[in-house]
Amino acid sequence: MTVVDETQGEQPSDTRGRVAELLALREQARRGPSERATQAQHAKGKLTARERIELLLDPGSFKEVEQLRRHRATGFGLEAKKPYTDGVITGWGTVEGRTVFVYAHDFRIFGGALGEAHATKIHKIMDMAISAGAPLVSLNDGAGARIQEGVSALAGYGGIFQRNTRASGVIPQISVMLGPCAGGAAYSPALTDFVFMVRETSQMFITGPDVVKAVTGEEITQNGLGGADVHAETSGVAHFAYDDEETCIAEVRYLIGMLPSNNRENPPTAPSDDPADRRSDVLLDLVPADGNRPYDMHQVIEELVDDGDYLEIHERWARNIICALARLDGQVVGIVANQPQALAGVLDIEASEKAARFVQMCDAFNIPIITLLDVPGFLPGVDQEHGGIIRHGAKLLYAYCNATVPRISLILRKAYGGAYIVMDSQSIGADLTYAWPTNEIAVMGAEGAANVIFRRQIAEAEDPEAMRARMVKEYKAELMHPYYAAERGLVDDVIDPAETREVLIASLAMLRTKHADLPSRKHGNPPQ
Repeated sequence: MTVVDETQGEQPSDTRGRVAELLALREQARRGPSERATQAQHAKGKLTARERIELLLDPGSFKEVEQLRRHRATGFGLEAKKPYTDGVITGWGTVEGRTVFVYAHDFRIFGGALGEAHATKIHKIMDMAISAGAPLVSLNDGAGARIQEGVSALAGYGGIFQRNTRASGVIPQISVMLGPCAGGAAYSPALTDFVFMVRETSQMFITGPDVVKAVTGEEITQNGLGGADVHAETSGVAHFAYDDEETCIAEVRYLIGMLPSNNRENPPTAPSDDPADRRSDVLLDLVPADGNRPYDMHQVIEELVDDGDYLEIHERWARNIICALARLDGQVVGIVANQPQALAGVLDIEASEKAARFVQMCDAFNIPIITLLDVPGFLPGVDQEHGGIIRHGAKLLYAYCNATVPRISLILRKAYGGAYIVMDSQSIGADLTYAWPTNEIAVMGAEGAANVIFRRQIAEAEDPEAMRARMVKEYKAELMHPYYAAERGLVDDVIDPAETREVLIASLAMLRTKHADLPSRKHGNPPQ
């Protein structure tokens, strides 16, 4: 005897038969719509959603949720096409043994477009990630809202955005762009902590090339408008860009290993064979004492951190400042450093925004912050002032002042003016401030200061240039010698550069139990 189901046809009446039917349905869902659709995906240089999940998670660890979910929409032929999963695969697994939640758009089904059932699955897995206190990774490859479902699809996006915001600063959220992401769909990645992109195959934009041409007359390709390189170098939307999906997803795994599961935990530690007391005598020659000579701050970071290994965030955007995750004696730290090789290491609008967001992320996830200063000031210019350098620079100031994690600043060479204050000076709450003997802390450079303070004497001198040189030398001797700030308690110690690693590690060990409370409030009102 058999019973009839309107959607499945005849069903077996015994348990063994029904289990066999279940296994067949699961296999159908795992295979996807057709081999032809899979081949079309591969022909574009893209992996399928399940192949991506297999790369992301530890082998055999994935547990799928709502695999047999199907949409209930009708009209426009939808009632005749009701594939399992509804174009999104959701579930959880592990990365290096730690729980991670994931959802992946399946471009082979409705082009990965979001409908009501599709959105509900994403909402559920996001809620599960928040409740479990585990990272959430989205593997994005979708055509936006499912037009046939109308406003229901748009409401689905609203639910995702609301959960992105609720999860912000609670669990790490990582968006991996592996295909197109247009319109309102682009706002979910923008709300997350990190955005990864793959060159040639992933794009993000609010209005596509056709709309841009119709409205402005500008002609541009999809990659030219919103490709990986554009967002990694120009807009700053993407934190990372890679040439292929395999490398991209491998780096996602590496990043997860540097982050805590949630804001109530500390980042995972890792054993290190790099001695905590290792001297770095190369630093004595790496950084020139002459403040006008550039050098590569990356080399300084490599000398300080465990095994020279670090992960730079926003590597190709706002290159005049470096933001990186690394380890010191196995402990994860966030590093913010001026880069003298780019714009002499000045702070400008983009550098301020980049560093501010990084500081906020570190503070949210209990990552100590080390700031390496060699900054001549804020970038002068009409464009910067009209672009709101005051407002944007204040973002970095606010982020540091609001941070309660251990904070250590180290002044390598120049630290001038407002930029010195903003870059985690002692006066805004740095727990410890160190300096090398090459440091110069002042309101401005000696040449500029002498021109202001001694303007009259220089103008009235028989030899103005000789007088200017003498006044510059006098100003440096009085106010810019390496121990001026230490004498006034603005620097805790002047240290041998070769001992920097040992000093930082010892300081972090002392600060590991730091506890700091912010005033009771709903939330602050940071500068925008």
